[in-house]
Amino acid sequence: MAEGTPTPGSMMMDNPEAAHMMQPITAPNVQPATEAEGGLPLEYRLEDGVKVFELTTKAVQWEILDGVTVTAFTYNGTVPGPMIRVTEGDQVRIIVKNELPDPTTIHWHGVEVPNAMDGVPGVTQDPIEPGETFTYEFTAKRAGTFMYHSHYKGDVQVGAGLYAPFIIDPKEPLANPPAVDKTLMISEWRITDGRTYAAMPMSGMEPNYFTINGKSFPATETITVKKGDLVRLRFIAIGQFIHPMHLHGVPFKIVATDGHPVPEAAQLTKDTVSVAPGERYDIEFVATETGQWMLHCHILHHTTNDNVEPGGLMLMINIVD
Repeated sequence: MAEGTPTPGSMMMDNPEAAHMMQPITAPNVQPATEAEGGLPLEYRLEDGVKVFELTTKAVQWEILDGVTVTAFTYNGTVPGPMIRVTEGDQVRIIVKNELPDPTTIHWHGVEVPNAMDGVPGVTQDPIEPGETFTYEFTAKRAGTFMYHSHYKGDVQVGAGLYAPFIIDPKEPLANPPAVDKTLMISEWRITDGRTYAAMPMSGMEPNYFTINGKSFPATETITVKKGDLVRLRFIAIGQFIHPMHLHGVPFKIVATDGHPVPEAAQLTKDTVSVAPGERYDIEFVATETGQWMLHCHILHHTTNDNVEPGGLMLMINIVD
């Protein structure tokens, strides 16, 4: 941190209600995560034709990079939380138990749900208090790329890790499905003097680490595909910063935005797409050239780890014969 920059937790706030933004993320007796990878599909059970999923919010120590650990608020102990993947028309029930020290709710971002299931505290529901359980239930309607995340003090809780992918597959299978289908959730963190803060676009709270699916390069996943494969990447921006994601070596087409398919005649061919907070872009490309091809944010500070390059929002696409 540059000399003279105020320490986040020590800055004076005129508004006591806003002071929570400046405090380090903490919880009693936080243990290391028992899983190393986030965003994996969540198993469900069937009850009278309803797909029932269970989520527990809890704090863990999450490693974003070898030797770099954050205090994270999580769903089921991972960042991102587990992927909920269902099919159009499915009846879905999600049982949420809150083991955080603070209240929380879940908003189903982009998913068409009944108003009572929308997850806005003080509007559609009371917050889920620590130790309490709440059940969300709805029908999975339109297919597409969505997400779920906290909507209680979201500036802190979402930045602390309470987010995950929610995918609704079409009822009629695609005629030409991609050989590789990856979801990439993009976010930011601030670590100061070993303490974790929710990164925000305000002085003294800017991020110094950036993650794809909860990891910073070189800990990000390498995606291996075969030459000739059709590849789909689903970008989901869940932080508070814009990220122009650039792919080396091959152009791509934007085939869906915010869960809505783009008609073929309107699909743009690009090599960079800016993903703003809350946005989702599904891109597809054919892996035509073998080799290691980089995918990264083109705000180049976002490809650093605590100002050291390379790092952050980078991963490798490994195209093999």
